[in-house]
Amino acid sequence: MNRLLVRGTALASMLVLAACSTTSPDVVSRNEAQRLSTVVDAVVLGSRPVVVEGQQSGIGAAAGGIAGGVAGSSVGGSREAVVVGVIGAVVGGVIGNAVERSTTREDAVEILLQLKNGDRRSVVQAKATETFNPGDPVILVTTGGRVRVTKAPAVTAPTPAPTPANAPARY
Repeated sequence: MNRLLVRGTALASMLVLAACSTTSPDVVSRNEAQRLSTVVDAVVLGSRPVVVEGQQSGIGAAAGGIAGGVAGSSVGGSREAVVVGVIGAVVGGVIGNAVERSTTREDAVEILLQLKNGDRRSVVQAKATETFNPGDPVILVTTGGRVRVTKAPAVTAPTPAPTPANAPARY
């Protein structure tokens, strides 16, 4: 029975971790790799910290229910094992759901932006290495309907082409 408990707990842990995902602008999904993205210039009007609520896919509740049911069914005789197994499954499901929700929660930032045409937009993304201050030039990178904000790269002036007056002589 202890082996079942260990296996159930391991399964629950794997399922909860598999449900984790991120909205970080520093992490690009496999679907976004090698795809052409649209880039739009903008300026930061302001930003504020927010929290992206965790997922409740049901995987955590199911895994917790299985682990709780297996653990509870190993208590006492056959009659008690059924009752404690059912209670363990319910309690495990509630705990598994809470664990899934808390482990998939993310600290994020809401960035208020103004586009060059005057339109305003708001983007929520996970906190990353960059900080955004009012007046910062940024770019909005859109790939497959997902948008991320990153600081605009420094633009250097192109070197002018030689004019015919100062072009090297040809022989």
